[in-house]
Amino acid sequence: MNETVELLKAIADETRLGIIAELKSGDSYVEKLAENLSLTPATVCYHLKKMEKVGLVTCSRTQFYIIYSINNDVFAKSLGEIVSDAAPAKIDSDPYREKVIKSFFHGGKLTSLPVQNKKREVVLERIAESFTPGYEYAEREVNEIIKSFYNDYCTIRRELIGFGLMERKNGFYRRK
Repeated sequence: MNETVELLKAIADETRLGIIAELKSGDSYVEKLAENLSLTPATVCYHLKKMEKVGLVTCSRTQFYIIYSINNDVFAKSLGEIVSDAAPAKIDSDPYREKVIKSFFHGGKLTSLPVQNKKREVVLERIAESFTPGYEYAEREVNEIIKSFYNDYCTIRRELIGFGLMERKNGFYRRK
């Protein structure tokens, strides 16, 4: 629920809404956004970092510039979907699991893979929840789903199998 609250807080700012509107028309860099919005580059940079932290925007480096883009996955969701994602935690929830997930996931993305096996298993279980049990996935599909969480999809795929959360048979993957 905290991630949804942080996401909504990040949107609820006039300057950030202006930046979002600019980025909806195309990817851009700090100086250009600052000029178009009549703001200082420092102000734009501050707001972009906040938006990046909650997953509203992504950035990539090209030569001399850091280019910012809208995270279309977030903006493709309706407000109803965003709110339903924030449903209150179940009464029988595991506080340890929630703490690990909160520590290692930001804006729905895995920031780093835990070294400790107990924490790593919690993180992998969270990723495995994205796969439908019993459905057979081609390796390409598995990679795309994992990439939505973490760029090193090979390691995560191997770990999912190693921890017994998925199985590979005849070139297809299935969640157990």
